[in-house]
Amino acid sequence: MREVPVHIGFIMDGNGRWAKKRLLPRTAGHLAGLKALKKVALGCIEEGVGYITLYCFSTENWKRPKDEVDYLMGLFSEKLMGEMPFFNEHGIRLLALGDMSVLPPEARAALMAAIEATEDNTAITAQLAINYGGQSEICQAVERAVAQGITKFTPEVIRAHFDNPEVPPCDVIARSAGERRLSNFLLFDSAYAEFMFYDKLWPDWCEDDVRTVIDEYNTRVRRFGGLA
Repeated sequence: MREVPVHIGFIMDGNGRWAKKRLLPRTAGHLAGLKALKKVALGCIEEGVGYITLYCFSTENWKRPKDEVDYLMGLFSEKLMGEMPFFNEHGIRLLALGDMSVLPPEARAALMAAIEATEDNTAITAQLAINYGGQSEICQAVERAVAQGITKFTPEVIRAHFDNPEVPPCDVIARSAGERRLSNFLLFDSAYAEFMFYDKLWPDWCEDDVRTVIDEYNTRVRRFGGLA
């Protein structure tokens, strides 16, 4: 029987390389990446995946050229609300993951409005990891717990203080564009995730690639430290 992962994390890599191959500015690659994101989300819905986490902008991405960062912030503030008909038509609930406090006001407002506008959708939950880093996530959880007077820590205590503790840990982390590292993505929740790396650049991804990920998932034996 084919098993479908409950939660897939996507490291959406290769937008810039996709654009460079076509002699286009890097910003064109990010726009194409947004289109691929929508196709992948639809593929996940079709397959019955309950949750996806999309690595949109890391805490390290601020080091990129200012015009590229400004463009990405503009995508968050301008395109997000423009995609509301798509999200609501397909039942996609949005959540934010990461430190939103340092985002430009327009981007932060758009993100919060999108979360509110999709809160009743039930087909799939999509976490948008923006200004997100796995190390920062763990540190912030510990700080929140300490502020509540907690002094004894377990994995359960730390996870309970994450941004969205109701979202289960990843079953799969899939990365595009040939790189084979996590790049500070879901460090805590990837403890027993299956890692999958593909050469295809993110803007070329579509529904078929979701099926490829799930097919590979079904070749893995998950022991969680025990015996099969």
